[in-house]
Amino acid sequence: MRSIEEYLHYLRRELAGTDPAVRQDALYDADEYLRSELAGVPADELAEELAATIERYGTPEEIARAYRAAAAAPRTPTARLPGAESREAAAAVLARSGKRERVGETGTVAEDKPWYALPEHTTLGPFFGVLVDPHAYGSLFYMFLAIITGILYFTWAITGLSLSVGLIILIIGIPFILIFLASTRAISLVEGWMVEALLGVRMPRRPRLPAETRRLTGRIKYWLSDRRTWTTLLYMLLMLPLGVIYFTLAMVCVTIALALAAAPIVQIFVADPVFWFDGWSLYVDIWLFPFLLAVGALLIIVTLHLARWLGRLHGRFAKALLVGKL
Repeated sequence: MRSIEEYLHYLRRELAGTDPAVRQDALYDADEYLRSELAGVPADELAEELAATIERYGTPEEIARAYRAAAAAPRTPTARLPGAESREAAAAVLARSGKRERVGETGTVAEDKPWYALPEHTTLGPFFGVLVDPHAYGSLFYMFLAIITGILYFTWAITGLSLSVGLIILIIGIPFILIFLASTRAISLVEGWMVEALLGVRMPRRPRLPAETRRLTGRIKYWLSDRRTWTTLLYMLLMLPLGVIYFTLAMVCVTIALALAAAPIVQIFVADPVFWFDGWSLYVDIWLFPFLLAVGALLIIVTLHLARWLGRLHGRFAKALLVGKL
């Protein structure tokens, strides 16, 4: 191979069909590594040094196989890393992909079973297992957080678009537009980190590379022509209504569930009725205590299931708009 761009072209082709987030990370890692290794190399020695660097780093086929295996590793307790013929190579690929599995002597990935995983084929797993699923709680927290991020994203998108149109005829308009476009891409990366951490959906951990050039003029042209710039703006605008919906659902469900579960305990210490609605009141009798506690606990479990389902749905929505195709 004669250039880094050619290497990235072949790596992109080898990664066809994989998760777009994995492709974005693999391309960024390869570009960063090759450019750092070749920095300062004279032009007449570039071809030879590039070949040596690729030999150390791995061919596009080897790197693609390693990233595919690293992305699929959590699905099985033990997975072999094709293309990673040594412990060091396997560990390097896993480190670049952000994995935390242990690497064996022969390039084998041994993943420790999560603490929250219930035994297979148990009656508790399908329904009550959500109580020990961190992604369910992460999704619920994301639903509360979405109204804050939604307001921030919507405000910045509307402000940026309005000022960009208004200032485009002035000399200061161009720098502002560039800052605004760069900020939207930074927001997409940060939002992706939150989506992956809270919702458990694989998102990019590295910025996205320009397709052809790293020069400023090329980057500007790429930002304007890249579909993801505009889908990110659409995502920022849609997050306000989605945030309101998520927050309302989470607040209503959690409030009702906690109110029912806590009503028997509160009634013990309060002489007044614990339920009031439009002039109608209700005292909780002692025989209702177990029933209300059970209903409140059941609603909490249902709320966690709803939050996890909405989290997975929103994760696919975020990946479609924030990642796109490479």
